[in-house]
Amino acid sequence: MNTQESISSPKSIRQDIDFYKIFKVFLSRWYWIAGCILISLVIAKINLMYTVPSYQTYGELKLQESNPTVNSVAATSQVYNYTDKIQAEGFVIRSNAVILKAIENLDYKVSYYLQGTIRKTELYPSKPFEIEIKQQDSVDFARNEYFVEPVNSTKFLLSASEKGAKTEYSYNQNINLGNMVFSIKSQIPSLGDYSFKFNSKEDFIGRANVNADEAAKYTNVMSLSLVDKNATFATDMLNAIMKEYIANDVIEKRRSARQTIAFIDQQLGFSNKKADTAGSNFASYKVKNKIIDLNATSQNNAGKLIDLEKQKSTLDLELISINQLEDQLRNNHDKTSINLNLEGNLSSSLGGLISQLNSLITIREGKLKELRPNSQPIKELDDQILSLKNSIRMNVNSSKVRNLNTIKYINSQISQINQTINALPPKEKDFLRYQSNFDVSNKVLTYLSERKLESELNAAAIVPGAAIVNLASYATPISSNPNKVYSFSVMMGLAAGVGLILLVRFLNPYIYDKETVESLTSTPIIGVIRKFPDYIDKDSRQALSIAKPKSVFAESVRSVRTNLSFLAANKKSKTICITSEVSGEGKSFVTVNLAGTLALIDKKIILIAADLRRSKLHKVFGSDNKKGLSTFLTGKHRLEEVMMHDDVHNIDFIPSGPVPPNPSELLHTDNMKELLKLLAPKYDYVLVDTAPVGLVSDAIPLIRQSDVNLFVIRSGKSQYRAAAIPERLSKEYGLSNLAIVLNAFGDDALHSNYYTTDYSRGGGNSTYYYSDYSGYAGSGYYDNDPKKWWEFWKKK
Repeated sequence: MNTQESISSPKSIRQDIDFYKIFKVFLSRWYWIAGCILISLVIAKINLMYTVPSYQTYGELKLQESNPTVNSVAATSQVYNYTDKIQAEGFVIRSNAVILKAIENLDYKVSYYLQGTIRKTELYPSKPFEIEIKQQDSVDFARNEYFVEPVNSTKFLLSASEKGAKTEYSYNQNINLGNMVFSIKSQIPSLGDYSFKFNSKEDFIGRANVNADEAAKYTNVMSLSLVDKNATFATDMLNAIMKEYIANDVIEKRRSARQTIAFIDQQLGFSNKKADTAGSNFASYKVKNKIIDLNATSQNNAGKLIDLEKQKSTLDLELISINQLEDQLRNNHDKTSINLNLEGNLSSSLGGLISQLNSLITIREGKLKELRPNSQPIKELDDQILSLKNSIRMNVNSSKVRNLNTIKYINSQISQINQTINALPPKEKDFLRYQSNFDVSNKVLTYLSERKLESELNAAAIVPGAAIVNLASYATPISSNPNKVYSFSVMMGLAAGVGLILLVRFLNPYIYDKETVESLTSTPIIGVIRKFPDYIDKDSRQALSIAKPKSVFAESVRSVRTNLSFLAANKKSKTICITSEVSGEGKSFVTVNLAGTLALIDKKIILIAADLRRSKLHKVFGSDNKKGLSTFLTGKHRLEEVMMHDDVHNIDFIPSGPVPPNPSELLHTDNMKELLKLLAPKYDYVLVDTAPVGLVSDAIPLIRQSDVNLFVIRSGKSQYRAAAIPERLSKEYGLSNLAIVLNAFGDDALHSNYYTTDYSRGGGNSTYYYSDYSGYAGSGYYDNDPKKWWEFWKKK
């Protein structure tokens, strides 16, 4: 047996993704996916039962420019950056002043609740029964929940807590509880468990958390949204806030206009007194000195003096306004305003700087509700505010210097005219002085009166800085929305089911199909033996008898038998060694099946149980195993004494015999070599069942002497490492006669390889004919074919 016939080396294997196999992987465990979806839906149902849904409503405001007023330079010169303005106005909308005013427009004083089996529901705006508040402290009253239960048409029970003591009251009876007096006016419904509680406006500030953002980039439309557990409350609250914001905007603008008017009134008071005094003095002097008019030269000087004095008075007023602006800038974080229209005299950029400053101050006030004064965002805002104030101060100082220089120049002109006037006769000089004082006072008074009228007209013409584009009309559920929750749960269940399948595949260390074997080794596969269709008894006698000869299993064994004829084809007699990596992979089962199917075609067969440690083959033939290969190799018995013959199946058999102390050494002896040489000419096939090569080295000498070596891999039992053993044995011992048999293949789609081998293009192990007999169910050629559903229907 020194001559070894090479097993044809496989061509390069090409494996392509088979999408149908991928589909079958998931279809094979559809019930896992269905189970995960069902569990997910149950969890979603429980979640919906216990979670109070949230609703979101939307509204839109359009920011617009107000009519220009005398107190706002920005109104006439500032082109807003709407992104910054929307952010600033968002803080105004969320301010307590706006929200508290908005809450006044809602029916907020009493909240009603319906106690459900699992959760309670706020009934706003419904009122299942009427409560009249007769006396209530504005701040100090109980906010606890009161629970009511009707007794009859005239009486009811009330408790101050869910499990508290219940007191009986009559309808319309005054109830003195929680630092307030109230009564229940109408009958409480008998169906349902109701409760209520009293509120103040401040209790709703936390629920009025409005979110403001741009409706679209580079537009002046502000999108507002509000989230609440009650859909109607969310809609009503947002609409009330939008309306109150617009009303508040008008109030704020008119307040600024009134400040300007008050400033002018203050100046008018001084000017009126000064004009009255100047007029009285001038009239008295004219009567006393009987002077009616001046000559032309004196009149000309008087006119120049009056004009200069008027300009000086106007500049003095502007200087007062500039000083007030400086005083406002000295405050830490107060908003800044200009009390007179100084646009013509101040820098054109000052109005824009003041508008930016006021926006930053508004943003800072809003953020201080959430952040500490020493936090980084507040510090950054403070730096920006300080920078803007410095820029404004530079503009103001420049205007102040220009104003003072102008006054200085006018004073010099007045001084020159006064020198000319001083040269006049005393009576004419005094007349001129009285007249100029009178005329200047009147012109200043006229100037201030015109400014006041202008300011009053502008105050009356003020329009809101925003208009409602869309009122909130309904609220959509954003959490605990049944449709969304169930849809999400189905998706999560589907993902969990698919993930579970992928996880099981990923964690699977076992070989299940021939494609996996082909991807792990270049050793050829000569056959795939299907899983035995029935229960196998402990002696495996059904396998020897080839139970159900028309089954898929029997046919798969025959395909291995067919391929054996290609191995060592020039040998008249073949010695075949069968092994595996570990026990339990079915090498003895394969050996028995091959022996049985070879005997059916009148081949002379001898089967040798060469696993001297744990052989069970003797049970198949009913031997007591008291003598066998081990006793023959040690010389205790002759070959004729240890050889058995099965007349039923026409198979000769040598059992393993008692377990010797040195099984590996016995198989290395010359007696074993001589035994194989002796049996080979007498039999067509010598089948040698050996010990697993992954556990012990007993099989190595037998493998090296055999014509063909079959390595058994069991589907679902053998791990990936088993596929590498035949190749390793070939390299270590220079063998070229190793082939693989995949045993107990069950067509488990879950663990099947999603690649398919390109046999149609001559790839893979195309030298050998075999099939895994997948996909042929119902063809009518096998006894154990499953019946089609229509075949059962026809029988009925």
